[in-house]
This record gives sequence, structure tokens and C-alpha cells, in this order.
Amino acid sequence: MTVSPSRGPALLGASTALVLLVTGCFTDGGQDTEGRLGVALAFPPVKQMSPFSDDALLLGRVGAAEPLTRLDEEGELQPLLAQDWDQDEDGAWTLQLREDVTFHDGNPMEAEHVVEALEHASAASPRPRALVGTDLDASAEDEHTVRVETGDGDPILPQRLSAPELAILAPSAYEGDPAAPDPVGAGTGPFELTEVGGGSATLEAHTDYWNGAPSAQGVDVDFVENDASRVGGLRTGEVDVVDAVPIVEAEAMDEDELVEVPIPRTVGVLLNNESGAFTDPGMRAAAAGSVDSAPVAEGVYEGRADAVEGLYGPVSDWAEERARPEGADPEDPDGETITLATYDDRPELPEAASAVAEDLRSAGFEVEVTVQDFATMETDLMEGAHDAVIGTRSYLVETNDPVNYLASDWSCEGSYNLARFCEEDVDTMIAEAAGHTEPEERHEAAVEIEQAVLATDSFVPLVAERARVGVSEGVEGVAQDPLERTLITERTRVP
Repeated sequence: MTVSPSRGPALLGASTALVLLVTGCFTDGGQDTEGRLGVALAFPPVKQMSPFSDDALLLGRVGAAEPLTRLDEEGELQPLLAQDWDQDEDGAWTLQLREDVTFHDGNPMEAEHVVEALEHASAASPRPRALVGTDLDASAEDEHTVRVETGDGDPILPQRLSAPELAILAPSAYEGDPAAPDPVGAGTGPFELTEVGGGSATLEAHTDYWNGAPSAQGVDVDFVENDASRVGGLRTGEVDVVDAVPIVEAEAMDEDELVEVPIPRTVGVLLNNESGAFTDPGMRAAAAGSVDSAPVAEGVYEGRADAVEGLYGPVSDWAEERARPEGADPEDPDGETITLATYDDRPELPEAASAVAEDLRSAGFEVEVTVQDFATMETDLMEGAHDAVIGTRSYLVETNDPVNYLASDWSCEGSYNLARFCEEDVDTMIAEAAGHTEPEERHEAAVEIEQAVLATDSFVPLVAERARVGVSEGVEGVAQDPLERTLITERTRVP
């Protein structure tokens, strides 16, 4: 596929036309929408919003379900369904649950229900990413106390328990298929999910919510993958909140309609260490030295992304800036043909691929660019079928801890190792970092590991992204969450 280096004017024109066609993309079910929030989300559910899938994030974003803990806007751990926790000398954790939590089916939440939910999550296949590498054995000590043992002791278990996949659902959710729990009428959040399917979801206010009755009467969600249609619905007043506003649409929005939040998500080029041209450190050095990120930040992202020098972005204040370590001496590419792949689920990535390809060609590479949707090319990406991949990756989303990300993306046995990277010294550093109990120690170790990875020229940083949410005039209380786990809360309201 040939990627156009510029799509601005053409897509702006297309956007304007699509605004005229959005009627019919959004549903209200024929109900009275006064006091209700209309929300358009970019990514539709793939498993009827089961928490044991990528849909887990959707449950939290619409306020339907909650895990035991949460991470605030600063990334600090805070109580949620669990109000306190403590680690014993033997490494086990004791969690004190809130005593005023009611499931959407009307039953009170008790320790035995939490244990059941955690057991089902631990047994899920594939296992929730937050639990990978962790043994979990939960038991109820009394009605509102849960004890969790983790084998050798897990210093960041409370952070793991904040993951959306570990949302606590009522026992009724697991009565059908425990491997794919049904969250309809089974959550604890401010809004009860009453219906999902056909490209939409309906939620009603949970008036017995433990943190106070929600301000909105309900939430009507439409899953609209077309960017222009989604933002067009905001302009025409058919929806109140839209997520994943692309750059080209953001430029045409009023400043007070757009909320931008720096997030721990980095865009970069991953060079294949296992096969092809980039098994040679000198060729990786030639590629890394040729790529200029400034045109990507200022051109592709139109200044709506932040410059980045490594694996981590500026939202993480612990990721102190250091000089990029020196790697191998660059070699002459001499017309070496390479494949550069990316996916178009995020509209900026194909443009970034076009800019990077031109830099690589200027350095002497012959470059073939491949662009597909992620689902189509996922197997090839995971198997290292391409010489280079431009991807975007959140390095904190599961646990707000970079060590988990490093283990999955930069260890020999990593489950998301797109660079096919394997260095024994780095594996040793990751294993040592995982044993640290203090966040400061883990962060310091993560920066050292970053330096070791960058020294191999296996990752070429481009930008750190921002989340962009469109909000109609008068709507208040939309969450500004760097981890993108929450969007609609009990405080979100329409005028």
C-alpha cells in the first residue's frame, strides 16, 4: 500500500462532508434523553464487554464496573472497592473492603464475591496481563476482609488490582460462561449496564452507588469507528462526549471543545533483531541515526504530541532525561531492501510511516511500506515478519509500573516483543527490577534498562502521545485520566 505523505486538506474536506451524513449513526432508543449523556467511542466491544478481553477498558470508561483499587491522575494508588490494604511479613496482602458497595443486581458486595471474581480472572485464558507471572490465591477472612497470597510475595499487587480486567462483578455474571462473564446488571460502578449490542450500549444511573448517586440519569453509548462521523456527532449535538479525536479533526475544533491529556504512550520504530537487515547492529545504527522525529511531531501530529528521547514520555516525571547512549558505528545501507509496517487503526501512524520511510531512503535503504489494520497484521507483527514496525505502546497501562512493560516488550520471552529483542544482560536487569519493593527503586531500574535497550538501537523514539477527548459545551466532570481507564464518572453531567 502506498501512503500519502500529506492528507490534511483532503481529509478536512471529507470531514466536512461526513458531518452532513452522521444522522443515523447514533441511537437514542426512542427514549427521553434529558439528563442523559450521549457518548461516542471509537473502538467497539469484541466480546460483549466481558472483562476478560480488551473490552475491560470499555467497562471502566463508561462507569459500569470497578476494580479494587485505582490510579489517580498522578499515577498514585488510591482506594476504590478496597479501602485499605497491608502486606504481612510472609508477603501476603490483606485488603479491607468497603462495606457500602452494592452490585447492580441489588446484592451487597462481600468478600466471598471478591474472591470468586479474582479466582475467575486468575483462571481466564488468556490470563489478564496484570496477572502474568503472578500466582494469586485469594480467600475471605470475614465478610469484608480478603487475604491474597502471591507465592514469593508481590510488592505491587495493589497496583495490579487496579487493572480493568480485574473488575469485581456480581456472582450472576459468571453463571453462563465463567470464561466470558456477562457484565450486564452485574457491576458496581455509578452506571448500570443494561444493554449492549448492535453497535451501542445503554446504561442507567445506579442510585445506590457507594460514592453518591451519579449526576447524569444514564449514558447512551454508540461505537463509531469512523473518526469524522464521531466528531461530527459532537458538532451536531447528537452526542456530548467523544474519545480518540484524531489530529485532523482536533485542528478544526474549538479550544473549549477539546480536552488533551498527556499519556504514557510512546510511538516509535522497532527494529527486528531476529531476522533481516537489522540483525546487524551497524545497520540498526544507520537506521536510528537517519530518522528525524521533528517532522513527525510537528507535521504528522501538528504539535499535538510531545517530543520523546526514549521509551518513556514526559508524563512520567521519574523518567529523567539522559544522553542517548552510544551504540555501534553505523554501516552503509547500500540499497538494502527493508519492509516497514504499521497499522491504520490509529490514523497518524501511516503518515508517520511515510515520513520515516523517506528518512530511511535518504540514508540508502530501499523501503517497502505495509499498512493494514492491526487485527489483520497482528500475527505477522508478533512473529517478526517485518524488518521494522512503527507502533504505539502504553508503558504503564496495566499496573502503572514500567517493569511489567519491559518484561513483556524487551525480554527474551516477552509476550509483546515486536523487536524480537533478546539480550541476556537486559533479562537479568528486568528480573532484578521486578524484585524491588519501592516504586523509586523500580523507576530507577527502569531508566537503567531503557538505556541498555537504546544502546542497541533497537528502538527509535518518535513522539509521546496525548489523549484527545471532545466535549460539548456545558458538559462537566469528564475524567482526565492519563491511563485512559476512566472517562464517564458519577460527577459527569450535562447542562
